[in-house]
Amino acid sequence: MINSVVLMGRLTFDPELRTTSNGISVVSFQVACDRNYQRAGEERKADFIDVTAWRQTAEFISRYFRTGSMIAIEGSIQTDSYTDKDGNKRKKVQVVANNVSFCGSKAESGNSNPVYNQPAPSYASADNSDFEEIVDDDDDLPF
Repeated sequence: MINSVVLMGRLTFDPELRTTSNGISVVSFQVACDRNYQRAGEERKADFIDVTAWRQTAEFISRYFRTGSMIAIEGSIQTDSYTDKDGNKRKKVQVVANNVSFCGSKAESGNSNPVYNQPAPSYASADNSDFEEIVDDDDDLPF
């Protein structure tokens, strides 16, 4: 069976890292994903999706993502049934994130981490001295 979800959107609030009684990191947040279809004359609509991440993924999210940050998420859908305080049966649907990635520009994320503020290395001036030119010699091919 397949239960796979891929989302890209913006965080609607700052993720807050918590720790379970067993010492496992967990973070919950919400992502706003714009809908593809927009009726003429109407404002664009978005879906607000609850996401939970565990362990190192949770720590990564809490460290580098804030309200408005663009994020890509790969995970699965999880549903939970419960009874609310009034005795009504409810169902909660959320995405459990397995992998997350940065999206958008560095300036857009507002990240002040010095690792991300360094210029990208230049590869245009690579040394080619250890490469050997291949001569087009088809005589030794077996076909």
